[in-house]
Amino acid sequence: MIIIPAIDLKDGKCVRLLQGKKEEVTVYSDDPAAMAKHWASLGAELLHVVDLDGAFTGEQKNFEKIRAIREAINIPVEVGGGIRDIERIEKLVSLGVDRVIIGTSAAKNPDMVRKACDKFRGKVLVGIDAKDGKVAVKGWVEVTEFNAIEFAKKMQEAGTAGIIYTDISRDGMLTGPNIDAMANMVAAVNIPVIASGGVSKIEDIKNLKQIKNLWGVITGKALYEGTLDLKKAIKLVTSNE
Repeated sequence: MIIIPAIDLKDGKCVRLLQGKKEEVTVYSDDPAAMAKHWASLGAELLHVVDLDGAFTGEQKNFEKIRAIREAINIPVEVGGGIRDIERIEKLVSLGVDRVIIGTSAAKNPDMVRKACDKFRGKVLVGIDAKDGKVAVKGWVEVTEFNAIEFAKKMQEAGTAGIIYTDISRDGMLTGPNIDAMANMVAAVNIPVIASGGVSKIEDIKNLKQIKNLWGVITGKALYEGTLDLKKAIKLVTSNE
């Protein structure tokens, strides 16, 4: 299991939202590329970047900031938020982005996911945000009737390289991840699953580490608020304790 720091971009700044609400925003840095360098210097093996403007509007407005992040660090970068078509994936891949995350579009247009997975093998992940086991879309403002696990299985069949699973009732709340929901998701599919949402302290990492075959965990607010130390978290998951 690896620890993946998150950089959420809004209006060109590094921010965090409370439960995905765009009006509940905290700005942590005006220089996302410098923040990316910081996490890489502490031992991060992968960086998770979300274009929040893209997630809410469907139009990516932080493209130059993503370019700056990609140029600033040597570790792989995955990007999500507002990726609605193949052309946008091509644009990000041409920047050197290693993996792209399709969210809302996966629920609305599964054929696009299949085509993207065929064209960009190993580079397409699907982000599944769930509330009470149901898939939420459009920056979490709309909850569908799709069952999250059944949807994950469909995305696996479509060829996605992995699932990023977020329990949105926990995200940004620092209340701890939903361990049972995460374990059920990991057990349901044969592709890598990355946990997201709710991580607030080292004990949460310990709990997630107990989930057999969990590939990674994304953490954002806890790192920025100082309730989780990235170096200690990485040391924990690389040890055999």
